[in-house]
Amino acid sequence: MAFFSVFAALVLEHMRPLRRPLPHYQRYTLFIQWLQRKLNAGEYSHGAIAWMLAVVPVLSGVWLVFFLLSGISPFLGWLWNVGVLYVTLGFKYFSDDAERIARLIRAGELDVARTQLEAWRGGDARAFSADDIARVTIEQVMGASLRQMYGVLFWFVLLGPVGAVLFRAASILARRWSNTRGRFGLFALKAFHVVNWLPARLTALTYAIAGNFEDATFCWRTQAPGWPEPEEGVVLAAGAGAMGVRLGQSLNVGEETVWRPDLGTGQAPDADCIDSAISMIWRGLVIWLVAGLLVVVAGWVS
Repeated sequence: MAFFSVFAALVLEHMRPLRRPLPHYQRYTLFIQWLQRKLNAGEYSHGAIAWMLAVVPVLSGVWLVFFLLSGISPFLGWLWNVGVLYVTLGFKYFSDDAERIARLIRAGELDVARTQLEAWRGGDARAFSADDIARVTIEQVMGASLRQMYGVLFWFVLLGPVGAVLFRAASILARRWSNTRGRFGLFALKAFHVVNWLPARLTALTYAIAGNFEDATFCWRTQAPGWPEPEEGVVLAAGAGAMGVRLGQSLNVGEETVWRPDLGTGQAPDADCIDSAISMIWRGLVIWLVAGLLVVVAGWVS
């Protein structure tokens, strides 16, 4: 049942991808901002309580609806699974953004590409060169593949719709509360580290299988520990090695130069490398689907 739910949700997301602004994301953001205003006194325990209040009621509601619908009809329960997975996935609209930036770079419209990247990533990209834009876009799309697709799918297969919502909620809270006052956001960061640890490594392994396995595993082992966010470093290092491009490196942000460790090997990326990164991610998804189908077939045979 999980395989067919995943397959149906992916087909639906590909044919009718969600577009920003996402209403459910906006409502959840307002809710967690309200929790932060009410509970943030800068203490770790306050962040833990706020995280529980932001996650547990949502997970309970998702499970309760699934339980009720499944009691009426297994088909209704399956439809709920597909619907929850559909709204928690979101890689297609990020890959569309990346493809749009690649087209702008090829057309020489760098100012528009910088504006597009700023709207997606945040921060100041006005001083980015064409190589910088391509490099950061690849990093963004690889990071999105973990947060918006592979991580969601992993936890969905493991725990059903509750798992998909758990991963997305933990991801959102970690990103939203990472720079809050005092120690409030530490619990959210630790919680996402726990739920993201295995999906990040499975994503890195997927890139290695879909690309250059030897270079991917070498970069994973030697370069990932230097990246500020451990799980993202694993994914980016493996992805860069699998593609044979260099990511990371210093960036000029406004009047400052921001140092970042080198990731990957080989050439500096260009617009074509953005398309190659997206192709590698989709190849990796096909690998996951084939593996899932083999498990289903093996279950039927046995």
